[in-house]
Amino acid sequence: MFERFTDRSREVVRRARAEAGREAVGTQHLLLAILADPDALATQVLADAGIAADDLRARTARHVDRSAVLGEADAAALRQIGIDLAAIEARLEESFGPGALRRPVPPRRRGWWRRPTGGPFTPRSKKVLELALREALHLKHRHIGTEHILLGLLREGSGLAAQVLREAGVELRDLRRRVEAAVRAVA
Repeated sequence: MFERFTDRSREVVRRARAEAGREAVGTQHLLLAILADPDALATQVLADAGIAADDLRARTARHVDRSAVLGEADAAALRQIGIDLAAIEARLEESFGPGALRRPVPPRRRGWWRRPTGGPFTPRSKKVLELALREALHLKHRHIGTEHILLGLLREGSGLAAQVLREAGVELRDLRRRVEAAVRAVA
């Protein structure tokens, strides 16, 4: 399947692995990797739909940061006993700098002994890549581009990437129609 990927879509997969660091590559990493290439058809469709890449990055970061520390239920329980989690986080960042609560990314190794960056793909992100292939076949394309990966993300519909898009006010079906129209216009 990977041999059908265009150079841009291969770069998306590489970027997603780098974005994930040592964690498993999730759908959010694929979305962030797509957004990193402003010339990609998928990114242009998102921009034409009024979706700001910076907004999606910030929304994704909030989800990831939230899950890295404590969840909303934990924060609510702490509030009930008089502990303001947001104030504690702010004071920690004030003392130790921004991002003090995030896990450090290990340094990149160099040379022939270097391990590939990025962890394994989550089942959802694997499904997205499989769906990208199906989307390409459905459109009778011989290649898998960034637009097919975006269509795969939309079709999967339940990962963090889809959740972030919905929170940004995106109707997934409408975005899908826009991507398909852009693909037809280019072809």
